[in-house]
Amino acid sequence: MTASHPKLYLNLYWHMHQPDYRDIISGEYVLPWTYLHAIKDYTDMAYHLENNPAARVSFNFVPVLLDQLEDYADQFDSGHIRDPLLALLAKEDMTSLTLDERCLILESCFKGHHEKMLAPFEHYQCLYTMYTKLENRGKRMFNYLSGQYMADLIVWYHLAWTGESVRRSHPEVQALMNKASQFTLEDRQSLFNLIASLIRNLIPRYRTLEAEGRIEISSTPHHHPILPLLLDFRSTRDAMPYAPLPHYLQYPGGRQRARAHIEEAQASHQQRFGKLPNGMWPAEGAVSHEALTLLAEHGVQWAATGEGVLANSLYKSFDASELAPRHEYLYKPYRITSGQDDIICFFRDDHLSDKIGFEYSNQHADNAVADFIGSLERIHEQNSNGKSPIVSVILDGENAWEYYPYNGYYFLSQLYQALSDHPNIVMAMPSELAQQCRQPDSGLPLGDLPAVAAGSWVYGSFSTWIGSTDKNRGWDLLCAAKEAFDRVMQQGTLSEAEKEAATRQLAICEGSDWFWWFGDYNSALSVSSFDQLFRRNLANLYSLLKRETPKNLTQAISSGTTDSTVANVGTMRRGQAADSST
Repeated sequence: MTASHPKLYLNLYWHMHQPDYRDIISGEYVLPWTYLHAIKDYTDMAYHLENNPAARVSFNFVPVLLDQLEDYADQFDSGHIRDPLLALLAKEDMTSLTLDERCLILESCFKGHHEKMLAPFEHYQCLYTMYTKLENRGKRMFNYLSGQYMADLIVWYHLAWTGESVRRSHPEVQALMNKASQFTLEDRQSLFNLIASLIRNLIPRYRTLEAEGRIEISSTPHHHPILPLLLDFRSTRDAMPYAPLPHYLQYPGGRQRARAHIEEAQASHQQRFGKLPNGMWPAEGAVSHEALTLLAEHGVQWAATGEGVLANSLYKSFDASELAPRHEYLYKPYRITSGQDDIICFFRDDHLSDKIGFEYSNQHADNAVADFIGSLERIHEQNSNGKSPIVSVILDGENAWEYYPYNGYYFLSQLYQALSDHPNIVMAMPSELAQQCRQPDSGLPLGDLPAVAAGSWVYGSFSTWIGSTDKNRGWDLLCAAKEAFDRVMQQGTLSEAEKEAATRQLAICEGSDWFWWFGDYNSALSVSSFDQLFRRNLANLYSLLKRETPKNLTQAISSGTTDSTVANVGTMRRGQAADSST
């Protein structure tokens, strides 16, 4: 290391999130994605850190995800399973399945990336081939598929959704994969019990990693709402000046609701990890000056968002006609000040983050890791200001891996090892970086950002959540429900328990995910699932308020696309358009 080339600091930050898939009235799970990602991605991500003691990364756990993980653990402890698909895995008699149960298994158990999660397994592929012969002949034809077929299919689906670390370390999984077919009740119960053990141990594993100083865990406002939009829909126009907005220009009581989500997240983190979170990833990296100020008022020390927000904010702050070269402004955090409060904000390197999310899955692990390390080395060599560049790589920590061979096992193992061994790269966590940046003699850079242009990590705008006909309609439906909520609360006709249930249901409806899925960049099947669940959540809110459900909630909001080539089935988006200049 020379004076002009101090070491590079890498802030590698994985975001873990699933919306609330429970029907609050019935208590049943409508979709199984929380427990499936738990046994595949959350287990594997912990494993890689446990097996590389020198690696240092950060995880963001959204409280509503943790709520569901704890709820699944409680279900296993009580023996009352409220997830229909999971319950069928342990059903004693598979020959007595109802037609609805058969349809649930068949409609669920081929969901996943076929190339990486189905095709590698000969017997699973055979089950799929048999299914394709019947799928277009009507549901009644499914009765020709035997109970043994259903048993084998549901086992293979769960085997395909186990993490690579689970397959390598649990003999019962290896035995089932070797057996391949004719799975018995005992086989299914063995897999069911393993799933229970994996989920029970998840939060304790991450808690231990943080206690050992190997990871940092941050939070997000509790039910993952878009804070700037709760505060003011018009903030959309910072990045999209001509975007059409919902009929409602303000979310009713949005500031109060934003505060509630932040405070509930802090209470959740305190309960689960024994302390308040130092930082927060605002849902979808969605920030505005007002939203960041609100976080700072609650004692949040740092936040993070996308590169596009930084570029727009620099234009806004300094009235610039053009920006300096990218490497001169991107690789440092910025301080945002309002009155007596300030907060440090990190900005993701969109190119490097998107390479992990979208490109490296198609490369051999050796080549992908070499490319990532080479990119960091070029940033290191470009640096000439005498301070260490801080590179923030921030992305979804769960959805990318099904597109990688072996759930990203070789890529992540080699990446952590290469980063840990590199003489000029320091893996660091946001809180330590934020603290050191505030010290003038630390050798770490810190900029000041007078104004923040509202936007998210996707394209630096809110286009994924507002501004189109279907998304705006979703907001209008939510605003109308919030007005009904406010009226009932003012009337005082509900008991305390009823108020609590209605408030929780409102929070679920305020999550960002519903609006994410509206749009023709997502598959029609996925859009339909989330569209129905959003309207079901709104209907449940009216029911809990003891008010008649509006008839317009029976009408679909969005339809999606039938294009089978849609990238990554809507679960992820790039920070910048795929053809953005690098």
